[in-house]
Amino acid sequence: MKNKLGKSLHWTTVISEKLIIAVIGISTLIAVGDYVYGMWTAKVVTLADLFMLFIFAEVVAMIGAFYSTERIPVTLPIIIAITALCRLIVLHSKEMEPLSLFAEAGAILILSGAAYAMSVKDKISLEKARQLRNEEIDEEYY
Repeated sequence: MKNKLGKSLHWTTVISEKLIIAVIGISTLIAVGDYVYGMWTAKVVTLADLFMLFIFAEVVAMIGAFYSTERIPVTLPIIIAITALCRLIVLHSKEMEPLSLFAEAGAILILSGAAYAMSVKDKISLEKARQLRNEEIDEEYY
């Protein structure tokens, strides 16, 4: 009974997830417009502004990846976090305590290692899936 109820309500989760991702996408586009307008009125573009635009682009890419594959690759949020930390370092490095700067650089290093590990894991998973498909094809053939 409980499993049947879960299966019958699964569509609500799928719809809710897609709706929330759409709201995030629309909000990101509004934020991009507002940010670019602020740069336009200030008539200046800084390195921190470029990092912020990269963050926006990565969020849009993550949304695109979700709609094309029905899942969010774990490496994309990690890359967004790395970019956000780089932006913080650029914005606050002059008045930042050296220990805080070192901690943020360490966090970037840890996140970079995590992103690399996840990309290796994905590559290994894809190779295993290919091998399984090839084995299934071989079994069907013989």
